[in-house]
Amino acid sequence: MTTRPDTVTNPPSTPPGPNDSDHVSTGMLGGAVRTVSGLTLVSRFAGLARDVITARLLGDDVLGSAFRAAYALPNLFRRLFGEGALSAAFLPEYTLLRRDDPQIASQLATLVVRLITLLTGGITLVMMLGFAGAILVLPQDPDRALSFKLMILMLPMMPAVCLTAILGGMLQAHGRFAAPAAAPILLNLFQIVAGLAFYFGWAQGRVTAAYSIGVAAVLASAAQVLWSWWALRGMVEWGRAGHAANVHGRAVLKRFIPAMIGLGTLQLNTTMDMVIAMWPTYVGPKILGFDVPLDKSSNAILSYTQTIYQFPLGVFGIAVATAVFPMLSRSADHPHEFVATLRRGLRLSLFIGLPASVGLLLIRHDLVHMIFGGSGKHGFSQEGLARAASVLAGFAPGVWAYSLNHVWTRAFYARGDTRTPMRLAMAMVALNLTLNVTMIWWLREAGLAWATAIAATVQCLVLGLWCRQKLGIEALDAATWRAFVRIGLASATMGACVWVGNMLIPSTGWWASWGGHAARCAAGVTIGGGVYALAALGWRAPEIRWLLRRSPGGGGGPSGMSFE
Repeated sequence: MTTRPDTVTNPPSTPPGPNDSDHVSTGMLGGAVRTVSGLTLVSRFAGLARDVITARLLGDDVLGSAFRAAYALPNLFRRLFGEGALSAAFLPEYTLLRRDDPQIASQLATLVVRLITLLTGGITLVMMLGFAGAILVLPQDPDRALSFKLMILMLPMMPAVCLTAILGGMLQAHGRFAAPAAAPILLNLFQIVAGLAFYFGWAQGRVTAAYSIGVAAVLASAAQVLWSWWALRGMVEWGRAGHAANVHGRAVLKRFIPAMIGLGTLQLNTTMDMVIAMWPTYVGPKILGFDVPLDKSSNAILSYTQTIYQFPLGVFGIAVATAVFPMLSRSADHPHEFVATLRRGLRLSLFIGLPASVGLLLIRHDLVHMIFGGSGKHGFSQEGLARAASVLAGFAPGVWAYSLNHVWTRAFYARGDTRTPMRLAMAMVALNLTLNVTMIWWLREAGLAWATAIAATVQCLVLGLWCRQKLGIEALDAATWRAFVRIGLASATMGACVWVGNMLIPSTGWWASWGGHAARCAAGVTIGGGVYALAALGWRAPEIRWLLRRSPGGGGGPSGMSFE
């Protein structure tokens, strides 16, 4: 039986030599990233369709803001309790136990599932009662009451999505990445079906549409649990947890709170942004006697625009971190293999995240018009589209940092250190709040986006520095820095070509219509993707080969590929 230390001492810094890539299963990492990214891509397209439908049905007014606020709470807890903190605290322990004592691993899985069900179920009940009490006690306000009622309706999603996420973590520890990556597709499909009934006029009423889509989301979250449970059949022996499992359970719990704060920085900042954006609805148009530079549309504009930058982040950035985390956990006590795996994760994250940042920034106007634009009763207003483009301009520069932060943080967690990322995360939440309340006065809701991106960038830089100081890991060796420079040059080349293309394509006449914006957007994506691929191939970037290479014999094992 293997136990993990709760604190980490700095191991000797032993930079890997040129053959250390023999310790890394390039094919295994690339295959896992392809699996997660491919299915997540399908899920994100379904999610994009869901957001297009709901944005056009509910609009960028108070109803859209209320619906997005209600949807944000279950997602916050899913990311913190499920796929975020609890997975980060649980997965390393479970992975090693599965290797050394499968019976205790199954008991630990049983214990964690029971605890998360009781904990999130209790929190859900308390929050539902709290919102119901607020509706009764607070002065009557139809807009605020609508928001709270939608929250009460959708809060039962929370236990289900958290349970789905932790079951997905178990599947990943067993090397099964397809089933958990496919689970969100169910959630999106249920809501799409519910929304289409109203979009095509088979059912009527915008408020009724919001409630119907909310009910569909709750039902879908239950279907996700059943799907994940079915996928785990034969892998976990569910039963009573013994004393040994309780010991490991306490170790998981001890890491959980620091992990929740450390890994959940982006989610906490996003939730804080939502609360500030909903201030006019929840509190009123003034703060400390001053007119708030936000309105009841701010949260709809902010929240729907977040889904655009979260598309590449979810498909690729988090996919890399998801695939690399079990590998880091397995190699935690093998320094050379651990460092080599971390370097590949960082390079793959930047290889995908940096061009995503540049591309989103350059095509933001056409992108928001294509996704949220419309005519008549469907779609954002022209003012809302302009404000959404400004918000995307704030979020886009941080996509690369959001991606790298997931990998950096998981490196600490794989080594059993959840407190270091927690301390930094607390500082970043404070920095984000300070920037929020400062920048909204000049940039409105776009200031909230810029604050999130700035805080994420600072966090990324500090995590890289602390990885060397506190874990004794030289993750950024000469080869990694050369790769970063190469990725930066390829992204700059891509950005220049897209910018020139934007200048050459008209923006008036037909090009100002929905079809014109869609055509300009497609042209920008085609030019950018083609130029970036050619630049990467021209500079012989190995990251492309890593993503495409299959593991030897369809499994893991050393690849023998060097970092150069």
